[in-house]
Amino acid sequence: MANDANNVRAALNGSIFMAPKGTTAPADLTAPWDAAWVDLGFMSDDGVSMEYSTDVEDINAWQSLSPVRRILTSVDMTLGFTAIELKARTVTAYFPGSTISDVGGTVYRLDIPAAPGPAEYAFGLEWTDGDIKNRLVIPRGEITDRGAITLGRSAAVGLEMTVSAYASSAPEIATWLSNDPAWALVAA
Repeated sequence: MANDANNVRAALNGSIFMAPKGTTAPADLTAPWDAAWVDLGFMSDDGVSMEYSTDVEDINAWQSLSPVRRILTSVDMTLGFTAIELKARTVTAYFPGSTISDVGGTVYRLDIPAAPGPAEYAFGLEWTDGDIKNRLVIPRGEITDRGAITLGRSAAVGLEMTVSAYASSAPEIATWLSNDPAWALVAA
């Protein structure tokens, strides 16, 4: 199979969405995200990192120097991003279990709990490269890691978060839709 530069993709623009766990995601690439899916807004220019990893355990035998079998023991999928829009949805996502209240006209109060409970949501990621569109949906995930919030003169305040995907009742941990013609199956 020859190299084809037309199959090289970039994520030139995109969005991260967050919705209550159990919210139905768009079933195709043309349906809009409904109102339950909140766009988290601008992200840092680092974009979004998507990681997928598996762990295996080797089964060794006395008669062999190499493993005779490997058993899959875990699958991990994460999305990492830094939200640079400080709005209600991003701030309360960063501080799980927190609440914002209006304490007088244009003054708002964020109460951050000392011991937040689990905070599972559905997450969506959409990105484009010209006419090529991709959507990744994690039906069940949680923000499990947060970076430091740096306040300074020379950069936007960012809320660095990592979403961990959890298995749902379906066998998938996530679903990725694409209209990329390079994905077309070729008969063998």
